[in-house]
Amino acid sequence: MSAATEPRVVTFGCRLNAFESEVIRVNARTAGLENTIVVNTCTVTAEATRQARQAVRRLRRENPSARLIVTGCAAQMEAERFASMTEVDHVLDNAAKLDPARYVPEALARGAGTIEAGPDRDARPSFPWSGPAALGGPEGRARATLQVQQGCDHRCTFCIIPFARGPNRSVPISSAVRRARELCQAGYREIVLSGVDLCSYGADLAGRPTLATLVRRLLTQVPALARLRLSSLDPGRVPDALIALLGEDVRLMPHLHLSLQSLDPLILKRMKRRHAPDDVHALCARARAVRPDVAFGADLIAGFPTETETQFARTLDGVAELGLAYLHVFPYSPRPDTPAARMPQLPVGVRKARAARLRAAGDRGFLAHLGTKLGTSAAVLVETSERCRCPDYAPVRLSAPAPPGAIVESTFVGVADGALVAGTAA
Repeated sequence: MSAATEPRVVTFGCRLNAFESEVIRVNARTAGLENTIVVNTCTVTAEATRQARQAVRRLRRENPSARLIVTGCAAQMEAERFASMTEVDHVLDNAAKLDPARYVPEALARGAGTIEAGPDRDARPSFPWSGPAALGGPEGRARATLQVQQGCDHRCTFCIIPFARGPNRSVPISSAVRRARELCQAGYREIVLSGVDLCSYGADLAGRPTLATLVRRLLTQVPALARLRLSSLDPGRVPDALIALLGEDVRLMPHLHLSLQSLDPLILKRMKRRHAPDDVHALCARARAVRPDVAFGADLIAGFPTETETQFARTLDGVAELGLAYLHVFPYSPRPDTPAARMPQLPVGVRKARAARLRAAGDRGFLAHLGTKLGTSAAVLVETSERCRCPDYAPVRLSAPAPPGAIVESTFVGVADGALVAGTAA
C-alpha cells in the first residue's frame, strides 16, 4: 500500500479522540483499506459539529472517488443526519469505530449512508488494548496517550458528552501497567493518562481504586517510565493522595489542567458542577505547596445562560488570581436536550465577546508564566525537530537540533513567538 492510498483519519476534538484516531488508522490500514478517509468527529459544542459537517463536504469535493466514513461523538448523537449527507458512505458509532472487523472492506460494502453500531457501548472494556493499534501515537516516540477511563456518570447541565460516550468505565490497574510497560519498551518517554472523567477512575472497579492509586502503581511498577502526565481533571474530585504524589515523584509532571468552566459560585451551581471557587483556590495552593513549579491550565465557558457581567468578571479575575497559564476557552453553545439549553440564553455576540476577553487574559497569563522561567533550567522532551515541552508543558525552542524522544537539559534565555528559547546546557 503506497502512502498516497493509505487510509487517512481527520480528527476533531479532545486528546481521547486523537488517541482513538490512531487506533482507527491502524485498524483501517491492517484491514487493507485504500482510498479511504475517516472523519472522527466531536460534539462538545454546536460549532464542533458544524465544523465536522463542513469538513465532510470539503473532503468529498477534494476526494470525489474516496470512501468517506464518519464516526465519533457527533456521529453518535446525530447518526441519521450524517448518514443522510450525500457525501458520506458509512457512519460508525463510538463502539464500532474501535472494532477492527468494521474496517474490513466487505463490512463496508453496504452502500451509502449505512449506519453501523458496535457492541454494547456501555460495556467494559471498550478500549483498544490489543495489537499494534494501542502503540500508535501522533507524536512519534516522544509522547503516548494511555486511555484508562471512558464515559461519565455526572450530568453537567451544559454537557452532551455522557450521552455520546456512555457511563464511567475504567481499565483495571494491571492492564494499564502492562500497557505502560509496552509503551516504554516501544520507546515512548512520556505517557499521558487520558479519559472523559479521569477523576472518576476506579469507581466501577473492585476495591474502588482511585486515580492516585493508579498513578502510584504506574510510577512504582514501571521504572522505565520517564514522565507521566495527566489530562483534564475535575477540581472537585482530585484525590489528596494525588497531590501528595506530585510532591513525591518528579516523574509526575507539574502540570494540572482543570475543568473549571466558571469561577462564579452561582453559575457553577447552575452548571451542576461539583466544585466551588474556594475549592479551586485551595487545590492550587495545596499543589504549589508540594510542587512550587506546578503550572495550571483550565477549561472555561464564556456566556453561560444567565451569566451577568459581574459573574463573568469573577471568572475573568480568577485567571490572574490563580495564575492560570494555559486556557481552553469556549463560548457557551446550547446542546440539544440539555437543561442549560432551556435556560435564558445570552446573545451570541455577548458570548463571543466574553470568550475573547478570557482568551486575552489567558494570553497574558501564558506570557507571564514563560517570563517566570527565564534564567531557569529544566529537562525538556523533544517532540519534533521544532517543538519541545517542559515538564510544566511550556513550549520550548532549542538552539541546536535534538532527536525526537530525547530529554534534554536546557536553560531558558528568552521568549520568542510564544515559546521559550533555550540553550542546551553543557
